Amino acid sequence: MRYTATTIGATVSIAALLLAAGAANAAPTSPTSLYAPSALVLAVGHGDDAATVTVERAVTLSCAPTPTGSHPAPSAACAELKAVDGEFGLIGSTPTTPCTRQWDPVTVTAAGVWKGKQVSWSTTYGNSCEMRARLADSAVFSF
Repeated sequence: MRYTATTIGATVSIAALLLAAGAANAAPTSPTSLYAPSALVLAVGHGDDAATVTVERAVTLSCAPTPTGSHPAPSAACAELKAVDGEFGLIGSTPTTPCTRQWDPVTVTAAGVWKGKQVSWSTTYGNSCEMRARLADSAVFSF
C-alpha cells in the first residue's frame, strides 16, 4: 500500500511539474514584427469568373519587412503596390497596342493581406492581348 501511495504521489508530482513547465513556456502571442503583414497570392487564368477560373500562373508576394516570394521581381512589385497604397485597380495603363475584340476572357486575381488588411481583388480582360496591353508597365502582374 505504501508503495502504491508513493508511486501515485510521485506520478502526480511529475505531472504537476510538467504542467507548470508547459504553462511557463506558453507565452502570450504577440507580434513578431513591427511591420503589418503583407502577403499575397497573385494569379492569372482563363475564364470570366474569379471563383471558377482555370489558373495558369500564380506567385506569392510578401512585402514586409522585406520583399520576398516566388514573384520574379518582388522589390519592384512591392514598390508599385506601395505607390498605389495597395489599390490593385490603379495598376496598369491605357493600352497603346491594338487588340482584337475576340472574347477569350483572362482573369487576374490578388488575394491575401496588404498592410494587415485582408484583400480579395480580381478583374477580367477580354483576352490575353488586352491584359498584356493594360499591364505592360506593371511589375505586380509580370510573371
